[in-house]
Amino acid sequence: KSTLNTHLLVHSNEKHFECSVCNKSFSQKSSLKLHLLVHSNEKHFKCSVCNKSFSQKSNLNKNLLVHSN
Repeated sequence: KSTLNTHLLVHSNEKHFECSVCNKSFSQKSSLKLHLLVHSNEKHFKCSVCNKSFSQKSNLNKNLLVHSN
């Protein structure tokens, strides 16, 4: 599949990839894989300000915004 076709799935209502833990569905396999980190105990992203740890870098970045305001 082309990258464009893969991206277009985001805009469709087709969600063929379902989380076995919480049943949330995703249009892309990569999104499901990223989501699964939420359910794991692995937290590789640590805030240097408050020492809180996150499973996803995007959540760490959101946390850092709290400290910058």
